[in-house]
Amino acid sequence: MHQSKWIILTIIIACQLIVVLDASIMVTAIPEIGRSLQMSTTSLTWVQNSYILAFGGFLLLGARAGDLLGRRKMLAAGIGLFSFTSLLAGLAPTAEFLLVSRAFQGFAAALATPAALALLSASFVEAKERSRAIAMYSAVSAAGGSIGLILGGFFTDFISWRLGMFINVPIGIVLLYLVQRFIQQSATRNGRFDLWGALTSVVGMTALVFGFVQAADYGWGKPETWIPLALGMVSLTAFVLIEARAAEPIIPLRLFASRQRSGAYLGRFLMVCGNFSLFFFVPQYLQNVLGFSSFEAGLAFLPFTGAQFGMMFLMHRLVHRYGNMKVLVTGMLLAIIGTLWLSRLASVQAPFFPHMFILLAIMGIGGGMVFQPLTALGLSDVDPRDTGAASGLINVAHQSGSSLGLAVLITVFNVTMRSDPSSTMQFAHAVSNSILGSVVFIISALVATLLCLLPTRQPAGKQVISNS
Repeated sequence: MHQSKWIILTIIIACQLIVVLDASIMVTAIPEIGRSLQMSTTSLTWVQNSYILAFGGFLLLGARAGDLLGRRKMLAAGIGLFSFTSLLAGLAPTAEFLLVSRAFQGFAAALATPAALALLSASFVEAKERSRAIAMYSAVSAAGGSIGLILGGFFTDFISWRLGMFINVPIGIVLLYLVQRFIQQSATRNGRFDLWGALTSVVGMTALVFGFVQAADYGWGKPETWIPLALGMVSLTAFVLIEARAAEPIIPLRLFASRQRSGAYLGRFLMVCGNFSLFFFVPQYLQNVLGFSSFEAGLAFLPFTGAQFGMMFLMHRLVHRYGNMKVLVTGMLLAIIGTLWLSRLASVQAPFFPHMFILLAIMGIGGGMVFQPLTALGLSDVDPRDTGAASGLINVAHQSGSSLGLAVLITVFNVTMRSDPSSTMQFAHAVSNSILGSVVFIISALVATLLCLLPTRQPAGKQVISNS
């Protein structure tokens, strides 16, 4: 790979890493944030969701902006705004200020991320180079969450949780310099922004997540729950109708014409629904049940992170030898086995070593085998004019899965905790039920993958498209 391409790939991966880190770096700090800013357990979930929802909700608009205004311009704008809002979040004097800053961080990430992935797709055209680049990008996307847990725990225990926000500022400044020096401006073109499509998608996802969070406090039959859920469904229906009729939609529905791409988007969404939630519940279990410190809870994810990064170096050979589908299905099966076993251990308050250690490593191997094939399949046979939209849609599936999965499983957790809120045993049982919910999501991802991605039987004389 040429040196200039290595520099471009480093910029893209570094951008993706800080964006993914910020989705998890607060998790191990959540108890301390609650104490320092007087936030309740329910409001603390919005430290995560305000970032994730804005990120996922505006990704499609960010992808469209990159296509129209130029990807280097949007990458630089996103990184600059991300650095500034990270500084504000680190300085937050109140809970409200923190949540608003986190939402603007998510918006900034939505500008930068699709531009970075579209640049990867445009810069690495040769099959072997692209496979290697996607493997590294996918490994960072998947393992970044657990790295965030470690850093967040270290900062919380030894310095301050606020450093998790401040650290983005110098990294952002360096990235801005590298972008201006090494990234070529892509061609711009005339067109419109589908503002109504962006707004209905953001309102729809936010209302759905808010409704599930409200269900944990009020139950399913109360207006506080069903009104936002209904608003979410109506808004998302309106979004689909707008996209079907818009002259220049932020998400061209023709992207779903491919059964293979649709399966990749759906499989990713469901996989992340189950996978990301573990980063929220397992650290709480380690701290509140096993007595780990914030830093120790972050370090506990090292087997998961190490396994995922290790898979990055094997994925090219595995995919080349066995094809995307076999590697993808094997990874999902490993993730299901590891997560199911972990849910049983949590219910009996088992010690971390060796059982949980081994299971996290198994889950890391499984996760490391899943996201590269899903990324490759989600970008397969995309028209060049839709590269930005397809890149944005991959990230939308990832971020919306993070927020919706967490909201659903927090509801499961809170319902279980109602019978005895102060009991450590009940807390362990609630975490076990939530992890079991993660298993359901990952099994659903496997089923969706098999139904959508396996080749169908074709009439004689028609060629079957290979997924490998």
